[in-house]
Amino acid sequence: MPLSADKLYECLLSHFGLQHWWPVDEHYHKKNHSDPRFEVMIGAILTQNTAWSNVEKALLLLKNKNALTIQQIAQLDENTLKTLIQPSGFFNQKAKRLKNLALFLQKNYDSDINVFFRRNIQEIRQELLSLHGIGPETADSIILYAGDLPIFVVDAYTKRLVERLPLSVEEKTYEGTQKYFQENLQKIYPAKDLVPIYKQFHALIVENAKNYCKKNPRCQKCPVNICCASFELFQ
Repeated sequence: MPLSADKLYECLLSHFGLQHWWPVDEHYHKKNHSDPRFEVMIGAILTQNTAWSNVEKALLLLKNKNALTIQQIAQLDENTLKTLIQPSGFFNQKAKRLKNLALFLQKNYDSDINVFFRRNIQEIRQELLSLHGIGPETADSIILYAGDLPIFVVDAYTKRLVERLPLSVEEKTYEGTQKYFQENLQKIYPAKDLVPIYKQFHALIVENAKNYCKKNPRCQKCPVNICCASFELFQ
């Protein structure tokens, strides 16, 4: 029997409890009168192909340089930026991506993040995707976590769950998977609750993947093993 997205969400939430994503240093931004949403945007790029612990090291170096604003990233020498974000890996590419994002927001939105996010979600998404090095997962993470707008983030862990669980995802592409989760959850929950639910769900999927649904899974204690099509295969 297929498992619905809302039942999966409830199961993971019951097991792991509330998650607290996206982590930002509110104290730093209050002290420096900077926008924490841009830290989220930076983090979404830095976390590409690396663990969050490495992103935290890079963010700390940026904070120590007081380089967590659009203007500061736009003006920062690229070689200096590469050095600061080196702990996140792929720093040559990521430095260019951060510069491109900052310069884009500076040129087109006068560095005003409110104006950038005060538009149709798909319009925001298409602009982000037009920037070199920003793909669907990064764009959607920015929209959801920095913009507080309802879009479901699909990552490698989500794709793994879709392959292993009896979820009725017809088209297992990024867009097909995203459509499945959004359509299912929108039928169950009121629109005002979708942003926090999308955030929690994404974080819960990551938590489950880190603890149980690994490449070599630990099925015995997984909270959804009873309805997992792959459970017996890994025994």
